[in-house]
Amino acid sequence: MVLSTQDTAPDFELPGTAGTDISKYRLQEYTTEGAVVLVFYPFDFSPVCTEVLCTFRDSEFLTFTDDIDVFGISLDGCYAHQEFIQEYDLAFPLLSDTKGRVTEQYGLAYDEWEHHEGVPKRALVTIDDSNTVQYMWHTENAYDSPSLETLHQTILSLTDED
Repeated sequence: MVLSTQDTAPDFELPGTAGTDISKYRLQEYTTEGAVVLVFYPFDFSPVCTEVLCTFRDSEFLTFTDDIDVFGISLDGCYAHQEFIQEYDLAFPLLSDTKGRVTEQYGLAYDEWEHHEGVPKRALVTIDDSNTVQYMWHTENAYDSPSLETLHQTILSLTDED
């Protein structure tokens, strides 16, 4: 079942990279410092995912906000993530959910998408400093795009509370 607004976000720990080193990332370590935006996406280097992640890279309201952390999550491994980050100069870590456990916990796995099972749906999840989901967008059609204005307004409301 897909999480909804006001649900408690399940904590997780995944390997990931910000482009060079591979580290462990635990959600709760970041939500204690502020809000987190999780960007679930099917694959590194797929045309639609590349476009969307580059849009996030270029969104000033995400990159210039100190108390918001952004993480991309897909089934791809950290080495593919390193190449993807370097190729497109992404300014946020990409996490490897290679077994799909986090994708399943959040209710965001396709049964099948382009002949791949368990691939993450395109989704945005904004989690506040109390691990509560404040914004959730997901789609069955991986070619649909979220409203960045709605995400921006959610982030503004979270950062205004401080």
